[in-house]
Amino acid sequence: MVNQRVDGGWQACRSDSSGGSNSSGESSKDSSRCSTPLPDSDRGDRLRDKMRRRTESGDRWFSLEFFPPRTASGAVNLISRFDRMGAGGPLFIDVTWHPAGDPGSDKETSSMMIASTAVNYCGLESVLHLTCCNQTREKITGYLAKAKHLGLKNIMALRGDLISVNQLVVSRWTCPFVLQGYQSLRQLVKLSKLEVPEDITKVIEPIKDNDAAIRNYGIHLAVEMCSILLESGNVPGLHFYTLNREVATMEVLRQLGLWLEDPRRPLPWAVSANPKRKVEDVRPIFWASRPKSYIYRTQEWDEFPNGRWGNSSSPAFGELNDYYLFYLKSKSSKEALLQMWGEELKNEQSVFEVFTCYITAQPNQSGHKVMCLPWNDDPLAPETNFLKDQLEKVNRRGVLTINSQPNINGKPSTDPIVGWGPAGGYVFQKAYLEFFTSSENVTALLKVLKKYEPRVNYHIVNVHEQNLTNAADMRPNAVTWGIFPGREIVQPTVVDPVSFMFWKDEAFALWIEQWAKLYEDESPSRMIIKYIHDNYFLVNLVDNDFPLENCLWQVIDDMFELLDAPPELLGTETT
Repeated sequence: MVNQRVDGGWQACRSDSSGGSNSSGESSKDSSRCSTPLPDSDRGDRLRDKMRRRTESGDRWFSLEFFPPRTASGAVNLISRFDRMGAGGPLFIDVTWHPAGDPGSDKETSSMMIASTAVNYCGLESVLHLTCCNQTREKITGYLAKAKHLGLKNIMALRGDLISVNQLVVSRWTCPFVLQGYQSLRQLVKLSKLEVPEDITKVIEPIKDNDAAIRNYGIHLAVEMCSILLESGNVPGLHFYTLNREVATMEVLRQLGLWLEDPRRPLPWAVSANPKRKVEDVRPIFWASRPKSYIYRTQEWDEFPNGRWGNSSSPAFGELNDYYLFYLKSKSSKEALLQMWGEELKNEQSVFEVFTCYITAQPNQSGHKVMCLPWNDDPLAPETNFLKDQLEKVNRRGVLTINSQPNINGKPSTDPIVGWGPAGGYVFQKAYLEFFTSSENVTALLKVLKKYEPRVNYHIVNVHEQNLTNAADMRPNAVTWGIFPGREIVQPTVVDPVSFMFWKDEAFALWIEQWAKLYEDESPSRMIIKYIHDNYFLVNLVDNDFPLENCLWQVIDDMFELLDAPPELLGTETT
């Protein structure tokens, strides 16, 4: 969960959600507009320039190194680790080149794909290692061309000699790494043929059966060594060989004061590090909890909206049929999802309970916390706490929220919850609510909404292409913006009626692809999810009067009040 006029009546509107010829989110007639200065001014800078600036300013930095996983599930886990460790603010990451793992292929475990995913979907400046030993000029050129196409602009080219056993030169080990446990230490010593210093051996022998104690000792050693290096004044940054682990490395960085506990957001959504997206600063709000999906569906665009979304008549969103792609998969296993969403669903109320437990962070009837939903693969965003009580109330009654945001009127851009962009600015938001609900609820909602026009904009659709909105001329509505010293107003988030028709296909498909398919064909649980998919509507509401108290909760309360009234008051109007 994010962070969640028609004259006198209804307007039925059509939108071709099959795509179009445009390659950006706006029509060609708007492509000549002036660009808005980006809140994050160094997004397009070269890595060497970033390193030079940090070194000259004395702003110490760190970087992280990873190796490609062996399995598809390992790839999913590694991408999740990128997201978590990326939050600490590494200047860049390295991805090593593994010749035995078909490193230049499109396999999800290849070096090329892991580095590409880090750049495009995790927003991490990435350096791809490239081993040149036993490679032809043509093959190396092909790898470089592919890396460039994928947005990888940093390459560490290595000779990569094949070293036989009798050629191996063994030197005394003098550079401690972060010890993880006794067995991992033995394995590393075996592989490297290095000797453990005696003073370290004396400490770890008595605690060799206590992995936690060894890890803590390793963290202590690493912090001590890194502190000496940093205090020397000759070391501007540190590079960590993570071995694809995170706990010890993160703790070392925290103790050194290098880990960003409260990272600043350049924009209110996760940015990509692909060079061709460096000027992108506007997106529809619908993908706020699924940024990787948005990036995937717009990867073929030649240019990206900057300054404003524009009046798009046909943005060419790519199809999202590849739900199995490792960077779009849920971080949770099938077993964990069933524990959270129900081994067996009894009725629609069972689904309401899942949504409510996600909002409240309380265990479900089986004692498991619901940490994600098909539309939100992470726990609630901090700003959702402003809405938590209201969200719990409406979800219990079948208003199944998947996206929301509170109204904000001039909060400092440095605010730890809703702030974004450079310091010294102010940010604003219109209240937004997006949810699935039944046709009966929509019938009541239609009557209620009439008295809230034009303050509230709405868009109501279902899987059968019924499509109703009061958005004037189908134009986008800015729902997040910021004002910063010496810059134009930045409007990074919009509600765009045309894009909503592309999003609704994805949003409805997630009921089936990620939830219904957990159950056997024709099972009662699967049929319940399918019924919701086939019969519920997807609704978005915007309260345009952001300085006033959010009226969207009153809209929903009025809908419930009408539903609870005698049937003759509701009438027979249908959608």
